Amino acid sequence: MNEFWHRLREECERLALGTELVTPVSERQFKIEATFEDRIVVQFRDSGEERSLRREQFTVLADSLEDDPISLRNVPPGVEPYAAVLSLSSEHISKGGMLSQSPGEAVGGESPHLIPPEEARTRPERIHDDAVLCADLLNRLDANDPASLDTEALTDLYVLLSDVQRGTDRIRKSVREPLLDRLGADQQLHGRFGTVRRTTRERRRAKDDETVLDVLDQRDIPREWVLGVDPEKLDVVLAVTDLSEAEVYDTDEQVYVQKTDVDESAKFSRLQGLADRLEEVEGGEDLRNDLDDLERRIDEALSAG
Repeated sequence: MNEFWHRLREECERLALGTELVTPVSERQFKIEATFEDRIVVQFRDSGEERSLRREQFTVLADSLEDDPISLRNVPPGVEPYAAVLSLSSEHISKGGMLSQSPGEAVGGESPHLIPPEEARTRPERIHDDAVLCADLLNRLDANDPASLDTEALTDLYVLLSDVQRGTDRIRKSVREPLLDRLGADQQLHGRFGTVRRTTRERRRAKDDETVLDVLDQRDIPREWVLGVDPEKLDVVLAVTDLSEAEVYDTDEQVYVQKTDVDESAKFSRLQGLADRLEEVEGGEDLRNDLDDLERRIDEALSAG
């Protein structure tokens, strides 16, 4: 059992920085913080809680699997992180909702409960990383003259700009609600980078047909004035008759570029390269510390209002 514990710790220590695991039932994400002779320390993403997973508990769980596999659906919440970590061992496998001892099939360091670092990032972390990659690419390219760029660079720039736009828009929407809670009528809030105010837009939509037509009838307004062609009903007619689409539709063709795939692994690898390059620069560590300190002070200033 000492060998089993040693190998399990090794698999945990081999995990790439930023890798997380997810509990099989409650789907709580957690990362392995450290391993010791008597425990493995993990931290849950949702609460920030740190928990020590004890060696003797791993031993009990592993011993119970010598006879029969166990159903992960029936695992108590407190045992879930043990099961997820144990599935990293070269002797146990999690498959089909069952955790079992299977040395011939298990591969050390592989598990269905494993989340690679590029996928484990939160939405704010992803937009931060995409913005860093985009800034780096813009720094290396002449974006003032896109036509002069080679096809690969132009494609990468388009993909990154699209990812940044999509990510920032999602975060902007999540920021909007708490900001509205702090904005009174005709009030403005000022930040370092700009000012916001509450704005109200009215969007109209017609009431149901019966209500509208009754109101028109009460005022002797001809129904024909508001009745028109229903596109949904028109599509049904096209589907069941020999009427051609060209006879009832005017078609405008728009040509645009559509992003069809994003290689998150390639982006994450480039991020690691940027981080390594910063460390190699003379004084790079000091620069990183200065940036971290600046970011901390900005956060404190913003939170202070």
